[in-house]
Amino acid sequence: MKILIVCSKNFGYISPFIIEQANALIKLGIEVEYSPIVGKGILGYLKNYYSLLKKIRSFKPDLVHAHYGLSGALAVLQRKVPVVITFHNGETLSKSANFISSLSSLLAEHTIYVAQHIYDLCYFKKKKAYSILACGVDVDNIKVINKETGILESKLNNQKKYIIFGGSFNNLRKNYPLLQDALSLLKRNDIEVIEMKGLNRAQITNLMCACDLFILPTKSEGSPQALKEAMACNCPIVATDVADIKHLLGDLEGCYITSFDPKDVSESITKALEFDKRTEGRKRIFELGLDSKTVALKILEIYKSLQ
Repeated sequence: MKILIVCSKNFGYISPFIIEQANALIKLGIEVEYSPIVGKGILGYLKNYYSLLKKIRSFKPDLVHAHYGLSGALAVLQRKVPVVITFHNGETLSKSANFISSLSSLLAEHTIYVAQHIYDLCYFKKKKAYSILACGVDVDNIKVINKETGILESKLNNQKKYIIFGGSFNNLRKNYPLLQDALSLLKRNDIEVIEMKGLNRAQITNLMCACDLFILPTKSEGSPQALKEAMACNCPIVATDVADIKHLLGDLEGCYITSFDPKDVSESITKALEFDKRTEGRKRIFELGLDSKTVALKILEIYKSLQ
């Protein structure tokens, strides 16, 4: 089976979770190629239409799998090859994106939503031919090491408490100011926050194994990949109650759901630091079937059902 993946490449690269999902499908014998979209806005996307048609003619895919709704809107403009669209949440953050993206889902053969709330928020949706399926975690490339080794490899100070922040400090949606407010209430000088930005996979994994806590005070998410990766590293977690986070964490000991009240966040941080051991998050990933192989097998079943 040949699958053409349509997705954005606006920052010079394709999102790692898309590549990881594609690699998991390749391991199952699927032939995968990409038709990257370069540009922003409706006109920016439309400029990629002829390159998409050219790629379809040369690669002759059995299916087109578009990631994000606007990519899906471009993909369904051609009617020769069936389209699967995965919605990741960004589609619902503005009225125009929601309208165009959800309308495109009506023209797709199948739509995947990485969490239930994304399906619920979309203006238009089919009552059938859709799935709720989060992106998986590439556990094979997330090697868990003990905390002491992680501290050494990450060159951290074992006299400090380290918090790894689930994104860039300047990403307003990730809500770093809330963490700052919470830390100011704690009045501790032994806590250092590390920004998860500009790091490769090995560095992130080592930090998640070394840090005392992963925190995600986010305002909005699809099904947060960084949080699942922290789970796969058995890292204690504090996160706001958005998207599917409560479902992902379940009743994991050492993981805490918080409100947007800085006092609540500070109390959750204190509990996580006092926990002072590793969680069973990796086990939870497998229980949920969110390892890359299991998710890829489910996607393959969707592909087969459309042939």
